Amino acid sequence: MNKLTIIGNLTRDPELRTTSTGVNVCDFTVAVNRRQRRDAQNGQPEADFFRVSAWRERGELCAKFLAKGRKVCVVGPVSVRTYTGNDGQTRASLEVTADEVEFLSSRSDAEASGSYSSAASETPSAEPQAASFTAVETDELPF
Repeated sequence: MNKLTIIGNLTRDPELRTTSTGVNVCDFTVAVNRRQRRDAQNGQPEADFFRVSAWRERGELCAKFLAKGRKVCVVGPVSVRTYTGNDGQTRASLEVTADEVEFLSSRSDAEASGSYSSAASETPSAEPQAASFTAVETDELPF
């Protein structure tokens, strides 16, 4: 069985295109941080990069609601493609065909970063429900 689950952030805005047969496909790249491994030069977490293709309606939704920096969970089969880079070295690319895509960034996270698309603002807001909750200081919690 070939099924991969990744959670990470988009490294660029998704690109929606249409094949010659009229099928929509959305391509984007997800950076997945490695746990407890840091780059020696600047202390940033090491990351693996996965190219993702989402087809048909799933691809249309990804193009509409995702943007650079958004957190996403992708499930699907993975394949490895090798290619020769501009410097002449052989490189490998991990490619995932998305069977499932879960948008993990909240609407407020996206609005704070300015990356939430205007098309997505047509969805109903959950803010009226939040008004019924009472803020609690963490010092008051029994655990």
